Amino acid sequence: MKPSKPSRHLGPLVQRERDDDEDEEQFKPLEWGLIRRLFTYTRPFAAKRNALMVLSLIRAMQLPAITWAMSRIIAGPITRLAGQGGNPSLDVLAWAVLGYGVLAIATDGMFHFRQRYALELGEEVVCALRAAIFARMQSMPMSFFHRTKLGRIIGRVTTDVETVRTGIQDVLFVSVIQFGNMVFAAVVMAWCDWVLFLVVLTMAPILWMVNNHFRMRLSRLSRAAQESFSRVTSTLAESVNGMRVTQGFVRQETNLGLFRTLLADHSRYNIEQARTSAILTPLLELNSQFFIAVLLMLGGWRTLHGAMTIGDLIQFFFLANLFFSPIATIGNQYNQALIAMAGAERVFRLIDAKPDWEDDPAATPLPAVPGTGLRVEFRDITFGYDPARPVLRDINFTVAPGQTVALVGHTGSGKSSIINLVSKFYLPTGGALLVDGREIRMVTSHSLHRQMGMVQQQNFLFTGTVMENIRLSKPGATEAEVRDAARQLDCLDLFDALPQGFQTEIGERGAGLSVGQRQLVCFTRALLANPRLVILDEATSAIDALTEARLQQALIALLRGRTSFVVAHRLSTIRHADIVLVLDQGRIVERGTHQELLAQRGHYAALYEQFVQVDENA
Repeated sequence: MKPSKPSRHLGPLVQRERDDDEDEEQFKPLEWGLIRRLFTYTRPFAAKRNALMVLSLIRAMQLPAITWAMSRIIAGPITRLAGQGGNPSLDVLAWAVLGYGVLAIATDGMFHFRQRYALELGEEVVCALRAAIFARMQSMPMSFFHRTKLGRIIGRVTTDVETVRTGIQDVLFVSVIQFGNMVFAAVVMAWCDWVLFLVVLTMAPILWMVNNHFRMRLSRLSRAAQESFSRVTSTLAESVNGMRVTQGFVRQETNLGLFRTLLADHSRYNIEQARTSAILTPLLELNSQFFIAVLLMLGGWRTLHGAMTIGDLIQFFFLANLFFSPIATIGNQYNQALIAMAGAERVFRLIDAKPDWEDDPAATPLPAVPGTGLRVEFRDITFGYDPARPVLRDINFTVAPGQTVALVGHTGSGKSSIINLVSKFYLPTGGALLVDGREIRMVTSHSLHRQMGMVQQQNFLFTGTVMENIRLSKPGATEAEVRDAARQLDCLDLFDALPQGFQTEIGERGAGLSVGQRQLVCFTRALLANPRLVILDEATSAIDALTEARLQQALIALLRGRTSFVVAHRLSTIRHADIVLVLDQGRIVERGTHQELLAQRGHYAALYEQFVQVDENA
């Protein structure tokens, strides 16, 4: 049953998420190529995998053997004991029960190892898949994350990998055991009484079709319930994170109505799943009772006519139960296999995703020359996140080593795009971008980023201490080096004033620090790396005027000798720039120094007046 589309009044968030879910396959036919690839992840654990297969085959024989032994004890020693009045068969019965006990102990002992190996193998494959996904994410360019939702990536690592776990540790090995049970039981039943066995064969397809029909329906409903629950949890998380906005705009009742709609949707799938299950279970029970009635009638008639004994009839019933019980399990495992195939395909699609671009095989590292800045040249650069819609057009300028470039313009003018190109987070659509005279495509990304320090308006801090976050740019830095970097920024006293100083714990996304304190951590982190290229993307916007005043002289000293690109809306940074580039709709409309551009009385002068008003109001 395909999940229904939500009403449009649920809002863009819910509508967008649902549309994404509908693009994905819930079930996928069994493909041997996909199965073979999935099992390549078990190669490092081949000994455990092979032992698990052997144990599964042994268990497939042990379970029918236990059932057969139990039926033979009843049909043999117990029946003879009852008929002879006691003593002659007691010893035989005791030895038979002892043998049965030894077989049962051996079976359960092997089951321990089979289950343990299956769980361990599944966990090891899951770890390998998650590591492969994470490794692929680390190698993807920023364009991938620009168009791929975080929730989809997390879904691959969690839900889809878990379905693969089920396929690895359960489906194959459990199916081998269940099919083995059926085959062994069928052989013994046919040998015991072929007439009753034919009756069993006529019933098996009916039970299979009934079970398969309802299991497929239950699987679809279960998948739909999982998807609806993911919408409930994601909406809950978004509502909690945006509670300030919700209460500020009095959206409580509206959001509550939307949430109740999602809950009703989730509840509807759960109720349908319960109703379907409530039909399947009694229906299977009814078929079983009907089957038993047929066997009793036919088996009783054959017993009365001497075609078989009471003991043989009891034995047949035990074996028939062993033959039919795997049908429901195999049907469920088949559905799990289909779900696992779909999950595996999505996981491998992500692992196999090709980056939009990679470093040229001929690219070489950028030589590290401490104490000197990089020379950067833009030659007829055109760029668009979507190549069909350029956001930069005909960009030409040169930055000499050690110069500071200020990028000025309204929102959407292309300032951040220039920074993204200089950082080699994206590659130009057209033209040439040179770094120290080399085309940026011929410079390895790793070597460029090692010589770059970046501070953005919204910088990310990891969970850990302030010291650990600063050391990200130079893991081997000593505490003295970190404190010296903070001292150069004239903010050492601000770090020492924290509850535990540099050892102060930071929560998720920098929780526990003010916005300005987070910005100072990022400044110190960037400057600790002693970069040749410094990028400040509205880096002082979150710092109060008093702290910024303390930083300005330190920044001027620290940026001296380093090439720097600065996006700023405050005059203090722009005034000291060697070059000011004024952008408008992806083009450079003016360039020069602060004083030169003011004298032109053009775009920059108009923006300058706005800056003055902002600074006066700050």
